[in-house]
Amino acid sequence: MQPHEFEDLLAQLVRDDPRYPAIAYGFLRQGLDRAVKLYSKPDHGPGRHVTGQELLEALRQCALQEFGPMAATVLREWGIRRTEDFGEMVFNLVNRGLLGKTDQDKKEDFADGYNFDEAFSAPFRPKAARTQPRRTTRRRPAQPQDTP
Repeated sequence: MQPHEFEDLLAQLVRDDPRYPAIAYGFLRQGLDRAVKLYSKPDHGPGRHVTGQELLEALRQCALQEFGPMAATVLREWGIRRTEDFGEMVFNLVNRGLLGKTDQDKKEDFADGYNFDEAFSAPFRPKAARTQPRRTTRRRPAQPQDTP
């Protein structure tokens, strides 16, 4: 498929399903490229298929690297609020013939992949806040006042 053909088909997809803008699909492709590099190259033989969970992790890494502490905000701006949205996007591409899948692949593979707030905020919290439980302050019992 020629690049302009992909762009035309993607533009039609976005017109038909405007939940996610074209830039979000570009980001998805970036994450897929990362997942392929991270997970599909065994030491010997051909590469293997990337799973939904592997793609989700690669997308998380890409978002953190590219957008830093603003990752969740950028994704929300694109209509992506949970991992299931990535699954919707993947299957939009599959249904248009822009992405392949195996018989085992399903949208549910993207369900509850990670909590967006934790996945995109926790890496930027101070280390002490990530490793130690939150302390509660204890109030001292009220002391009787000396009355004159």
